[in-house]
Amino acid sequence: MAEKTDLLIIGGGSIGLNSAYYAQKAGRQVTILDSAEIGVGSSAGNAGHIVPSHIIPLAAAGMVPQAMLWMLDPKNSPFSMRFSLDPAYLYWLARFAGFCTQANISNGKGPLDQIGRLSYRNFEYLIKDESISCSYAQNDLLFLFTDPKAYAAGIHEADFMRENGIPTQVYDRAAVLAVEPLASDMVIGGVHYTGDASLHPAVFLRELKEIIRVAGGSLREREQVTRFEVSNGRVTRVITNKAEYEPEAVVLSAGAWTPRLQKDLGIRVPIQPAKGYSVTYKAPNSMPKGALLLGEKRVAITPMGDQLRFTGRLELSSLEQNVDMKKVNDIAEAAHMYLNLEKTPVIETWAGLRPTTPDGLPIIAKPKRLSNLIIAAGHAMLGLSLGPGTGQLVSELANGSPTAFDLSPFRLERF
Repeated sequence: MAEKTDLLIIGGGSIGLNSAYYAQKAGRQVTILDSAEIGVGSSAGNAGHIVPSHIIPLAAAGMVPQAMLWMLDPKNSPFSMRFSLDPAYLYWLARFAGFCTQANISNGKGPLDQIGRLSYRNFEYLIKDESISCSYAQNDLLFLFTDPKAYAAGIHEADFMRENGIPTQVYDRAAVLAVEPLASDMVIGGVHYTGDASLHPAVFLRELKEIIRVAGGSLREREQVTRFEVSNGRVTRVITNKAEYEPEAVVLSAGAWTPRLQKDLGIRVPIQPAKGYSVTYKAPNSMPKGALLLGEKRVAITPMGDQLRFTGRLELSSLEQNVDMKKVNDIAEAAHMYLNLEKTPVIETWAGLRPTTPDGLPIIAKPKRLSNLIIAAGHAMLGLSLGPGTGQLVSELANGSPTAFDLSPFRLERF
């Protein structure tokens, strides 16, 4: 016999857990399904940066030629892509190239700014209200540059950000050293985004999971959705390898795996997986003062209490998550190029998948043909950063409440 449920959330990463948390706060009973362990997926090993400053979508003007240049230098490139004749992949690539325009930046910056600011505020309240201890630090984000051309581009981007209300400061080498004394002799300048924060993502998600459980949430781990049944414009039944559910409403927040679940629903969710890597070390005696991003290498550096994490690369890939140690070592090498860091023992190496849409904006919407389904996926590298904001918006959609702002830029039908 099928189990009747209220709000059934498929996917227990940052988006699923935050959606459950805010739905519970709004009075809903939640059940979370995940094919693996809840809270340890593609958000747990990421950089832990909370970045309302990231208002430029991934599909931006100049990205296609830049990607081609990166692919000519695989050793030093932060980007790579697989070659495949899969129709969904080719469709995605064609749409992505079409969205790499100045118009997409203009259209995307406002919605990303709104959800980024909402999420930043929600992080503050959530962490304080729930007494979550996760190395949360409002220590801003400092970009470091070693190449004059890249530094000039960073300054130009900072000007754009200031014009759009994002607080930034441009530093010469002396100013960088005053903020980050571990900067190496190669660093010539930096750009400081002074409204960002960071935390330890795995710890945050683990504590959020426990808060949801204590509040009565049902957590179903290692349970794979195999089929949906749809009738009269509603999802009427969700079948897994362990059980059957009759939900009042469904949230599809399965990250890079979301397209695998779309067939029975009669929708197309254009998401491709983009792999990233991280390596986490025991904290050295001298730690960076705050979160960093290495401008040319696109490597993130994050102090996390007694740990230090390096994160990088964007690889359009398959759904496999094997750790390529050569690429991990390249990330670590870049970090030591920019910073004078002592070497310490490795705690963890990790690879995870970022769910990426063609235009670089997430999907947060009810599809027109299914009144009780909410899709919350496609956040690319911002799944952790935009988690609490997305969670609030999903809760508002599920309850038929006015949303914090207009969600039409995040609708599925834009594709």
